[in-house]
Amino acid sequence: MSTTAPSTTILTGVSGDIGRAYLQAFVRAGRNVLATDLAAAAEPGEQAVREANEVGPGRAVFVTADVTSAADCARAVAVAKEEFGGADALVNNAAIYHGLGPKRSILELTEADWDKVLRVNVTGTWQMMCAAVPLLKESGRGRIVNIASVVTRNGATGFAHYVASKAAVEGLTRSAAKEFGVANITVNSVSPGLVDDSGSRAVNTDDYMQKIAATRAIPRAMEPEDLVSAVSWLTSEESGFVTGQTVIVDGGGIFA
Repeated sequence: MSTTAPSTTILTGVSGDIGRAYLQAFVRAGRNVLATDLAAAAEPGEQAVREANEVGPGRAVFVTADVTSAADCARAVAVAKEEFGGADALVNNAAIYHGLGPKRSILELTEADWDKVLRVNVTGTWQMMCAAVPLLKESGRGRIVNIASVVTRNGATGFAHYVASKAAVEGLTRSAAKEFGVANITVNSVSPGLVDDSGSRAVNTDDYMQKIAATRAIPRAMEPEDLVSAVSWLTSEESGFVTGQTVIVDGGGIFA
């Protein structure tokens, strides 16, 4: 990770395996991190922050925040300002995935299912951007990375509401890139393949995980750490002329 990376990153969804990987990498590289997750995930979130702070040299602070609440998003940004004097980057990692439950067809989804997933994955991403952009503008070179998914390319069955939400994240990313570029804020998305972590294993069988791994140009399981370099670069100074893009990280399972 670049030593010229932004000094403070706001990171949502820190309690899961992927969020913890980002957190560890950022702090190890000397970044300060305002880490957030739901109150229900406060214990693992706080533990992740303690573990990251043990490796340093950056410093992380945990605050509970529900990205579906505009007030919570604003409060998290205010804590970043109070603790670190500002922020240069936002990584919108919070999303519903392992909580999707069993795979169901489009016709079996309920309105409540649909609304819940889009509320977190799309509205939550939008609200965190709205809260953070004023602080990113103050930095003079803000970076936003929204986490999408390769399922927007292959239309995975059983999770239509999740697929739709991640496609919306990509569209939102492009619009935000157009709007915020004048303030020297870049906005990009990273689309992971199927990651072999506790979240994926909660909704997929071992056979399915192995099948997906075998289809990749690099035929192995994808680990949370495989995402770190792409996200780190897109939040660094070196990526300052890259915006509105979606970077696929899946070992060559999808070419786009």
